[in-house]
Amino acid sequence: MEDPNQIEVPPSFTALFASPSGHRLLQPMPVVRERYELCEDLAQMLTEQASSVMFKSGRTEREVLQQMQLALTGPESVVEPAEAAWVVRRLAELLAWEAPPAD
Repeated sequence: MEDPNQIEVPPSFTALFASPSGHRLLQPMPVVRERYELCEDLAQMLTEQASSVMFKSGRTEREVLQQMQLALTGPESVVEPAEAAWVVRRLAELLAWEAPPAD
């Protein structure tokens, strides 16, 4: 059966749901795609906020990204810690900031 969904999930996100060997997904692709859409939307929505925080507070890019990471890993977060790290790396990419090191 061919998947009618046109959204391509990048390998960097798919890796979050892959077995340690990386050869198979641990979740069905529709679940991975749904989580990707949520995380991509979050990164897109946070671009303006991150820029504003940096401008108003005088914090560095790294400090702003660390603050975003803390917020995304809080107890009421809608994303898992690995997804939060991906969102922050994607946010850095969208803002053309230096990405934090991968865990």
